[in-house]
Amino acid sequence: MLPTADYAREFIGKTALVTGGASGIGLATARRLAAGGAAVAVADYNEEGARTVAAELKAGGARALAVHLDVTDPESVRAAVEASVEDLGGLHLAVNNAGIGIRGQLTGDHSLDDWSRVIATNLDGVFYSLRYELPAILASGGGAVVNISSVMGTNGTPGQSAYVAAKHGVLGLTKAAALEYAAKGVRINAVAPGFIDTPILAAASAVYRERITAEHAVGRLGAAEEVAELTAFLLSDRASFVHGSCHLVDGGYSAH
Repeated sequence: MLPTADYAREFIGKTALVTGGASGIGLATARRLAAGGAAVAVADYNEEGARTVAAELKAGGARALAVHLDVTDPESVRAAVEASVEDLGGLHLAVNNAGIGIRGQLTGDHSLDDWSRVIATNLDGVFYSLRYELPAILASGGGAVVNISSVMGTNGTPGQSAYVAAKHGVLGLTKAAALEYAAKGVRINAVAPGFIDTPILAAASAVYRERITAEHAVGRLGAAEEVAELTAFLLSDRASFVHGSCHLVDGGYSAH
């Protein structure tokens, strides 16, 4: 889904950092921001994938940087933000998208290692990202942040207690940080996607995909570009009065 012509260059002069930018929603978002004129740091644990995406963006005429990032490691996050600022000349926009999923497990039988891994990536990783992005954004004159949560951040899902807890936590973190930084010139919001047709979901069984698809009122899975478009709106000046809120993009999944 392409942005309309009126908004095609709305991020000229802005720099952006996208975590988990090598694939799925992160990739679509990096492309959308670059199409809008932003210089984009593509940060991912998959460094080769990040380099591939950055090369693609550069080939399309954008300024781009590939950055290795492990969001579970505060020092890795700090280094990624500092590299982005140094190479691109500041930081105005950030999309905290990096996350993982795990196999379904009952809470009473949940693997402790899996719990720690999901919380470390999907919640701690967003906090670490904000911890280092926000001072950089303030130093650059202000901007906006979007944290990627999930419909599981607004709903419960059996067998996914760690993921649900982490994504609910992202919403609480978003609200608290938004209240702290609204008057300082930084807007912080969250996007909660439904089930999006990314490479991870493409690997699922046909039976699972059919069941999940049926839970969306529109009768299909979402496209990463649809999430990226909402994210771009929230990062843009068009959303100037939007602070501390969560925006569903879930094809009616949460309306049941």
